[in-house]
Order: sequence, then C-alpha cells, then structure tokens
Amino acid sequence: MQNLLAYVLQFEEVVYKVKREEKGSCWGGTWNGKEKTILNGISGMVCPGEILAMLGPSGSGKTTLLTALGGRLNGKLSGKITYNGQPFSGVIKRRTGFVAQDDVLYPHLTVNETLMFTALLRLPKTLTWEEKAQHVEQVIIELGLTRCRNSMIGGPLFRGISGGEKKRVSIGQEMLINPSLLLLDEPTSGLDSTTAQRILTTIKRLAEGGRTVVTTIHQPSSRLYHMFDKVVLLSEGSPIYYGPASAALEYFSSVGFSTSMTVNPSDLLLDLANGNF
Repeated sequence: MQNLLAYVLQFEEVVYKVKREEKGSCWGGTWNGKEKTILNGISGMVCPGEILAMLGPSGSGKTTLLTALGGRLNGKLSGKITYNGQPFSGVIKRRTGFVAQDDVLYPHLTVNETLMFTALLRLPKTLTWEEKAQHVEQVIIELGLTRCRNSMIGGPLFRGISGGEKKRVSIGQEMLINPSLLLLDEPTSGLDSTTAQRILTTIKRLAEGGRTVVTTIHQPSSRLYHMFDKVVLLSEGSPIYYGPASAALEYFSSVGFSTSMTVNPSDLLLDLANGNF
C-alpha cells in the first residue's frame, strides 16, 4: 500500500449557519427568515495515533461537524480547519476515509466481492488486478473478516453477515485507500455492547498504526469511553468540553458538576449536554 502520511487535524472557531425558510402570508410564498446556527465556535485538535470522539444528544451538531472536517459540507461555514497547517484540498480528500452511519452495501455480493468491487473503482489504474486483490486480502485480514469473506452481505429479504461484520466491511471499503484521516459517523449504532467494543478495538488498532481518527458516538459504554483519547462534548451546536477523555469528569467536578456514585462518564456528559443536572 501507499505510504501513510501523518495528518494533524486542527479546527478553530468553526461556525456553521443555515437560513431558515419561513412561509409567506396570503401568497403562500417563502422568504429567508432568521439564520439558525448549527455549529457555534468549536475548536479542537487531533493528532496521528489518537481517537477524538464527539459526544452529544441528537441534534447537537456532531454529524455536521464531522461532515465539515471531511470537507463535505456546503454552505456558510466559517472558522479555520487545517490538515498539517494546510486547507482542505484534493490531495487530502484522497487520503481521507469517511464511513457513514448507514451501511450502503449490495446485499447479493459476498464480503470479498464487495471489497474487490470497491478496489477496482477506487484504487489507481496504475495498479494491476492482482495488486488490487492483494490490497483486498490485507484489509480482510486486518479487519478480521476472513471467516465471512465468502458470505453474502444480506438484506431485509435474506439473512447474511452480522451487523458488526457489515460495519467492518464499510470500514474496509475506506481502508482500501489506506487513509491517513479516518472519519466515522456512529460506527456502533444499533450494535450490542460486545460487538460495539470489537468495532472500536478495530478502530483503535487502526489509529495506533499512525492514523488520525475522528468519530461521532451517541451513548458509549464506560468500556468504550475509556478507549478514546480526546472528547468534544456538544450541546445545541456549542462546545461545553474539549480535552482528554480521562480528564472530563475531573473538569466538570471542578466547576460544580460532580456525582457521588460511580457512573459511566458518557452518561454524566450527556446529562450535562441535555441540561439534566
């Protein structure tokens, strides 16, 4: 595979606004009403080998921020997002893997066929078919998909591989380009705690290989939470914490939000973000 370049991702005072359309009066038309702020001054940094987790309730702006960091957000975006000090470019785009929340996979293809099809589409034309097949083999081994490589993906009408295996196939599609920056939207959504931990263990291993990883996550267990290096906690688009995951409880305790009982850190953070404290 191509050499892995290390990327330091930095974002400063990121603001994103959209115009709300409001219904007109007797003519039934629309006019541009007030602007709605989706992201409000969010800053942070994630280095190679680290996982930055974005926490917050539904509608807090996690996916919007992730989309902005991946260079996929159109509209009124201000602030500064840099990759090794450089703005987003085609070179960075080619080295960025983006795993969406929903697995978009063809149900009648096997795991091996799915990844091979992706390799033929996304890898450079300078590589031979055999070299692309070798990349696929490396990804299958790295993501622990050897056992189900010849099983069909499956769908609503017939049973295929498990939800956790589907998620690993989706990650595998991005891993084929050997990304330096890996962005994941809710990679554990809909999975049981054991499967979710396997997925995050896989992601942690990918980060330890020198990749910069950013993920949104809704309500991680305490085991998953302690695998994160840094956390951004959002509430209605505004940041209420950014820093080491291990220091979050201590920080909130220092400003008067503490709990006497042993609690999952993510539960406490989400309560704070929801204003339930």
